[in-house]
Amino acid sequence: MDFDWSEDQAAFAEVVHRFAERELAGPTTADDTDGVFDREAWKRCAAFGIQGLPFDREHGGGGADLLTVVAAMEALGRGCSDNGLLFSLNAHMWAVEHPIARFGTPEQRERWLPGLFDGSLIGAHGMSEPGSGSDAFSLTTSAAATDDGWVLNGSKIFVSNAPVADLFLVFATTDRTKGFGAVNAFVVERDTPGLTLGAPLHKLGLRTSPMSEVFLDDCVVPAANHLGRRGGGMPIFASSMERERSMILACTLGTMARDLDRCIEHARSRTQFGQPIGKFQAVSHRVVEMKLRLETARLLMYRLAWMIDNGRSVALESSLVKLHLSECFVASSLDAVRLFGGYGYMEEYGLSRDLRDAVGSALYSGTSDIQRNLAARHLLGL
Repeated sequence: MDFDWSEDQAAFAEVVHRFAERELAGPTTADDTDGVFDREAWKRCAAFGIQGLPFDREHGGGGADLLTVVAAMEALGRGCSDNGLLFSLNAHMWAVEHPIARFGTPEQRERWLPGLFDGSLIGAHGMSEPGSGSDAFSLTTSAAATDDGWVLNGSKIFVSNAPVADLFLVFATTDRTKGFGAVNAFVVERDTPGLTLGAPLHKLGLRTSPMSEVFLDDCVVPAANHLGRRGGGMPIFASSMERERSMILACTLGTMARDLDRCIEHARSRTQFGQPIGKFQAVSHRVVEMKLRLETARLLMYRLAWMIDNGRSVALESSLVKLHLSECFVASSLDAVRLFGGYGYMEEYGLSRDLRDAVGSALYSGTSDIQRNLAARHLLGL
C-alpha cells in the first residue's frame, strides 16, 4: 500500500495550509463569546475554492477526489483555529451541496450549486425536530401537495448555519403512518413566506457557527423545489448523513496536529522542579497518547476517503470514522488543557475553546452511541 502523496497533492495541501494561516485568523475571545460568524472568511474560502472542491467542475466545483479533499481539510484545520467556521463549511458542503449535486435535476443543480460554491449562498440542513433527534424518521413536519407545489408545516431544531443561511434543505412527511416511505426533501429559500427563524441558540462550543430553530407555518414551496423523487427523502437523507459522517471531522485532524505541536513545544520549554516538564512520565505519556490518537484517526480517515473514491461501500466505515475521530478529538483536547495546566484553562490560549468545540463532535451527525449502534448493526446483522 502506497502512503505517499503525489507531488501535486502535497503541494496543494501546503498551499491550503498557508492560505488558512494567512487568511483565516482565528476568533478572538470576544468573537467566540458573542458567537460572531466570519462571513468575510467564508467568502475568502469560496474564492480559494473550498466550498466547491469535491464537486464537478460543470457548475464551478473543483473536481477533486476525496483523498485530496481530506488532505485539504486537514491542512485547513491545522492553519485555522476557528473550528466554528470549519464546522459550518463542512455542514454546508456535505449536508446541502452533496444532496443537491447527487439528487438534484440539471435545472436545480444549475440554479443553486454555483452560488453555494462561490460563497454567495449559504446552506442549512433541517431534519432534527424537538421530538425527533437520533430517531430522525419520526419527524412530524408535514408536506401537503397542492396543484402547483407543497405546503409545509412544522419546525426544525439545532439547524446549523440557519441564522445566516440562504437555502434550507428541509425534510417533511406526507403521511406519518407510512414511515420513511413518505419522507420528502425540499429546498426552501430564505425569503419564502411562512419560513421564520428562532433566536440564535447559545452553545457550549462551536459558537462561531450560528444555529437556530426553523419554523414552517403554511410555507408554500413550488414544485420545482422538491428534491429527488416523490417519497424519496429517505435515500437523500441517508446519503447526506453517510457523506457527512465520513467527512465532517477531517478538519479536526489538523486541529489535533496543531495542538500536539503546541504541547510538544510546551513540554520541552516549560520547566518545573529544575527540568522540562516533558521529563515527567505523566506529561510525556500524555503527549504519546495524543500522537497515537492523531495517527490512528488519520489512517482511518484517509482509508475511508480512498474507499469512497474507489466506489466501495462505506456504511460501516463511516460510522467507525465518525466515532473514532470524535472520541480522539475530545480526549486529546482535554489532554492539551491538562498539559498546559492553568494556562490551558485560560480562554486566551485557545486550548479550552478547542475542548469545548470538541465536545460537539461526539453529538452532531449522530452521537457516538448512535455510531456504535450503526456499526454493530453492520457487523452483527441484527
